[in-house]
Amino acid sequence: MADSVTIKREVILRAIVTEGLKDQLDEEFTEAIAQVDARITQLDIGARQYVTELQRTDIQQAMAVRQQIEAEKRRYRQVKDELIQRQRTVRELELGAEVIRGTLEGQAEVAVGDNLQTALRGVEIVVQDDEVVEIRVTEGGLSVEPEQEVTPEVATQIETP
Repeated sequence: MADSVTIKREVILRAIVTEGLKDQLDEEFTEAIAQVDARITQLDIGARQYVTELQRTDIQQAMAVRQQIEAEKRRYRQVKDELIQRQRTVRELELGAEVIRGTLEGQAEVAVGDNLQTALRGVEIVVQDDEVVEIRVTEGGLSVEPEQEVTPEVATQIETP
């Protein structure tokens, strides 16, 4: 019988806002926006050819496909608009504020006789320009909602120290 076990737990990665971080995030958002634009263009080109061919054999199916393609393009445009808004938010971040950059997976060792709540305490790593400046331990576990992260994949939430 084992006396201890290693468990996985989430570790929150926080970053202190610097000009370097703002530049990095701006680049990430610009790249994500460009990728969405490229997908819209690919969709347009591929759809145009497919719908043209389909119109020759089944006009109703061609109309239905065209509607689906337009719906997909609208969805991509919404994503692009959201990315642009997040990019603006990042540009307005105050230097010295803390933002959540994501979560990492960490490990904790739990042994017979340990307090499980202590082992499951939340851990946060705070970085400034990719250098770890602080490791925080908080009571209870941590959970991060996607809208709290500052990445092109999710919305932003600003936290001041």
